[in-house]
Amino acid sequence: MQIFYTVRPGDTLYQIAKRWELPVESLIAANNLETPYTIYVGQQLSVPPGVDVIRVRAGDTVFTIAQFFGVPQSAIIEANKLDPPYIIQAGQLLKVPLGSPYYIVQPGDTLFKIASQFNVKTSGQSNPELIREVNLLPSATIFPGMKLIIPYAPPGDQGLIAYISNVGGDYDLWLYNPSNGENLQFTTGLGESFSIPFWSPDSTRIAFVGKDEILYVLQLSEGGISRIDQFSEGLGNYVSWSPDSQILTYTKKNDVILYNINTHQFQKINQPGATDVQWFPSGTELLFQAPDASGISQLYRIQTDGTNKQQITQNTGSRFNDARLSPNGSYVLYTTPGASISIIYTLEISTGRIFEVRGGPLAKNYFPVWSPNSSTIAYSATAFEEVGYFSLIKTTGRRGKNDLTRAISNCFATPVTWSPDGRKIAYLSDCTNGTASEIWMIDILHPVPIRLREVAFITSLQWSPSAIVPMKKTYTSTVYNVQFQYPSNWQRKTDERYEGLDGFFQVSAISSDETINEVCLNEAYHGLHPYGSAPRIIKAQIQQQDACFIFPSADQPPEMEDQAALIIRYPQPIQIGDSTYNYFILWVSQNHLTEISSTLIFL
Repeated sequence: MQIFYTVRPGDTLYQIAKRWELPVESLIAANNLETPYTIYVGQQLSVPPGVDVIRVRAGDTVFTIAQFFGVPQSAIIEANKLDPPYIIQAGQLLKVPLGSPYYIVQPGDTLFKIASQFNVKTSGQSNPELIREVNLLPSATIFPGMKLIIPYAPPGDQGLIAYISNVGGDYDLWLYNPSNGENLQFTTGLGESFSIPFWSPDSTRIAFVGKDEILYVLQLSEGGISRIDQFSEGLGNYVSWSPDSQILTYTKKNDVILYNINTHQFQKINQPGATDVQWFPSGTELLFQAPDASGISQLYRIQTDGTNKQQITQNTGSRFNDARLSPNGSYVLYTTPGASISIIYTLEISTGRIFEVRGGPLAKNYFPVWSPNSSTIAYSATAFEEVGYFSLIKTTGRRGKNDLTRAISNCFATPVTWSPDGRKIAYLSDCTNGTASEIWMIDILHPVPIRLREVAFITSLQWSPSAIVPMKKTYTSTVYNVQFQYPSNWQRKTDERYEGLDGFFQVSAISSDETINEVCLNEAYHGLHPYGSAPRIIKAQIQQQDACFIFPSADQPPEMEDQAALIIRYPQPIQIGDSTYNYFILWVSQNHLTEISSTLIFL
């Protein structure tokens, strides 16, 4: 839910933003304010997450702190579980809520207006129905003075966010769909807290090191899981996919490994101490970090056959960490010297010029990652040491210019990831128990933070490189004795019917002793003309059984939603109740008939 601050006399947007260390642009975007950004006393402003903890100073009281921040004393008392007489001590850390969890309806408000003003939008369209549902309103009618919870809406972006979480007690890989807010658990007991998902460039596979330090590869379109290799220690293993998504590259002991997913053949290139191996976009060269003859960390490039090794840095200092090649192959970023002090640098490969990123105030800059177009770096910078640490979600140019704070997380550090279009950044927050439990997103062109997921511990996340991810779910029915795959965004309506914005399917069985030809004709030319006046019937064999496809003609009634059908004779008749059925029938939107039928099997 969103948090609302009520404007007081003398307030300005800059003062309100500074109070919680927010970028003022974020406060403006959260409320869709227009120039000249005028605010008025009594106005309710949605306030994005900021630095909501202070260290009590001598002379402070709950009253004076509440007065300074403009929030009710009761909110501070409740947030900190203070007991009467509400005494606080100098040096104590005190949580100061940003405001109230309710919006108070004003004269002239409608749910649509509220949704538009406070970014309750999906795919750019206001989503007032979500406000109605969250508040259990019987209708869209609202009245001045009503208190409403204002939720965050699924943003409607394309692609999927893979993340590691222990929702069910074990760490596993999950997928979040920004288009509808759906979450799908993809593994069962295979992850670890150190697991990191690595998408293939075509977004059809995900690799990660998980249980027992095994390197797994997930095939999203088929739901398959392969075990590729095993490490002596899984923590910190970096995996890179070839540009054609066919070969996995990683380091093990003193070797660079190239593993072909399709042929299951592998190649070793001996490179002692190598880490962070990754592909140049040409698909013929690799980048990696390794010590030189003097033991000093350097960056190298090498042909995939192990020839033509070239040193591309002349480092004389500390180790290079987190080396990441830009997607266009022109720059490399790295951090140095270590964890307690971590500075980001970029190297322009063609000239050898090195640029320093200014970074956060504590010189603790983590998880740098390139934007898809190689122009920008997003990273997490630890800040506000005096109040228990927060992270600044920052972006910078590839030469360290235009370093900007975009959002704030209450984690010491958080991984960040770019959307496929390079406009949004996802990150983790809510580290009140030491590990993140929320996924957030910010659009750098409209910088209002949106919460995507709130769940148990989340340790890593990665947005898919492609906008469209060919992911399926499996439908299994022991009633009809069938199993097949269908698009993951379709939702269950009944046990027999699933629907999505792009189609549907429904299953049933036919009790008939007629031949397959007669059954297909009866369905195609049903008296209600569900397939139009001139449907096409195509004979087929599915699972070695006689079958037919029925495709509609152009004059099919629009309410049939482009329905086509597949009828198959059962290998053995099935029994449902007191009746025997010889045929299975699948009604499905025409554009999905072929792909769904190709996955169908009888149980």
